[in-house]
Amino acid sequence: MHPILKWSLITVGVLVLAASVGLSIMAGSPKDAFGMVRYALPHMHRGNLQVGSDAPDATLVSLDGATRFHLRERTQGKPLVLVFGSFT
Repeated sequence: MHPILKWSLITVGVLVLAASVGLSIMAGSPKDAFGMVRYALPHMHRGNLQVGSDAPDATLVSLDGATRFHLRERTQGKPLVLVFGSFT
């Protein structure tokens, strides 16, 4: 086997191993990392939003858990910031 090909394959293998270890650390375990990648890959796509475009409308559930509303009903043309995270 040619030395350049050999070292290229070794480098690719080390990079794949490092990526899988990194994902496992971020996700909590190799099983969770596999689930994260399996779920995310089919949903990854580039959208067609441009600077200045209106955000797409979405239906959200209020804090009481029963009432649903559309974002456009609440914003009425004013800016809106959504924060996705945990504050516990």
